[in-house]
Amino acid sequence: MNTLLSIEKRNAVLLKMAVLLEQERQAIIAINKTDLEAYNGDDISMFDRLKVDDSKVDEMIKSVTHLASQEDPVGVERFSFKHDNGMQVYNKTASFGTVLIIYESRPDVTVEAAGIAFKSGNKILLKGGKESLRSNLKIVELWHQALKEDDASTDWVEYLQFNRTETQAFLEKPTQKVDLIVPRGGERLIAFVKQHATCPVIISGRGNNFVYVHKEADLDIALDVILNGKSKISACNAVDKVLIDENLPNKDAFIKNLISKLKASKIAILGDEATCKFDEVTLFESDDIWYEEFLDYKIVVGEIASNADTIAKINKYSGGHSSVIVTGNEAEAKLFMENVDTAAVYHNASTRFTDGGQLGLGGELAISTDKLHQRGPIGLQHLVTNKWYVHGNGQIR
Repeated sequence: MNTLLSIEKRNAVLLKMAVLLEQERQAIIAINKTDLEAYNGDDISMFDRLKVDDSKVDEMIKSVTHLASQEDPVGVERFSFKHDNGMQVYNKTASFGTVLIIYESRPDVTVEAAGIAFKSGNKILLKGGKESLRSNLKIVELWHQALKEDDASTDWVEYLQFNRTETQAFLEKPTQKVDLIVPRGGERLIAFVKQHATCPVIISGRGNNFVYVHKEADLDIALDVILNGKSKISACNAVDKVLIDENLPNKDAFIKNLISKLKASKIAILGDEATCKFDEVTLFESDDIWYEEFLDYKIVVGEIASNADTIAKINKYSGGHSSVIVTGNEAEAKLFMENVDTAAVYHNASTRFTDGGQLGLGGELAISTDKLHQRGPIGLQHLVTNKWYVHGNGQIR
């Protein structure tokens, strides 16, 4: 186990990393180009996440710089108690130890996840996808340089260059102690990790998010929220399902307007019995589609009878990530927000805000759809466990 570095040293490494990312900007982009050229899959969202350009490098630099400015998440007092016998009891945050993150195609995760883990006193094991190998190895080389320049062990950030078989073997019988695993990616990756892991796993990344247009909705807000929710199809906070209150005034005109705007963005529209009567809407074949996360230029638009029916439908089919009600009625919004079982619930705002940076955390390791120990974006202050500190002078029970 690595000895906890002082907060000064951890921050110095993060700031050094920011300098190196700037210095090596062109090299990172050039190396990433070779990854992009070698990618031969047809998954557009994977390709989108793989790409590193100037603005991606800017985000990486901003991420480590911001982390360096945040309070130390380790050793924060959560509870204190003075025992009758004079013992002083504290509960304080503590690092997990070693965190393994398994992710696909996103070289920026190699910066952000490692930064969050390192700042919170954890050793990080990075297992990226083969499609981003060259980009990831270059970034890890910079982490090692930053650590060495500040006299810290390069063990803090380790890249696992494993294939699927080796990954499975490591999950089942780790060759070093692992305290927490975070898989970030598609459902196949998550299922694979859950099946083989022998330590706690935080599930992240499944979306399938819903927008409910209530009968008292502001229709301009509804359009903006739906279109913005579909503006980045590769994101787990994208919208896949739209439910329209069957009692919405001017419902047909609204649906036609929505269809034409979605079409202009090249989005294919699938519908139920009620909405497939509109041109450009294809009737979906099975109700199983309500379970699906698309990560594609695809959306389902259906009608629904009430807020209660909407809540039941979202709770049955959604991925537990994000959901929205668009309404001018505060009581209906409250009912929806209290009863929908997703990590983030919105009233008149876009699901695209379910993101550590946007929700004030500075960044995120993952977006958890689990309920233990943290839900939604997992930021710096959540990548800790806790420990009891008890000070006595000879007390026995």
